[in-house]
Amino acid sequence: MRFLLLNGPNLNLLGTREPEVYGSTTLAQIESELSALASDFGDDITAFQSNGEGTLVDHLQDAASWADGALFNPGGYTHTSVAIRDAISAVSYPVVEVHLSNPAAREDFRHVSLISAVCLGTVAGFGAVGYESAYRALRTLVTTPNEDQ
Repeated sequence: MRFLLLNGPNLNLLGTREPEVYGSTTLAQIESELSALASDFGDDITAFQSNGEGTLVDHLQDAASWADGALFNPGGYTHTSVAIRDAISAVSYPVVEVHLSNPAAREDFRHVSLISAVCLGTVAGFGAVGYESAYRALRTLVTTPNEDQ
């Protein structure tokens, strides 16, 4: 199976950006650990990070030709991007929203996700380990579809 790992704005600064909120794990470490886990299952992870909304939309659209699913941390675009929401709605593969912190426990403007309603599910508040949890859940749901989902 092939999965897209997509990360939005400022996530390239993980490890140094507000470690009290986002932890000390770098994005490169998250990508490496997730790729190793996927390899254990015989899967491939293709990772991209961009600070640009249009580039994230392009990657979501492009992955429609090859991805079985995606893990996506849209960062600040979670609360503002109708374009990203529409791109997720337009693709046929499932997307799991991932957040290192718990947006519901943060500033009021972070409490509303424009993305959640068009995603298969959301994993938030567990730091870097949330990516592993999201991957395991997505992989399970893609390989063993359940009519109740």
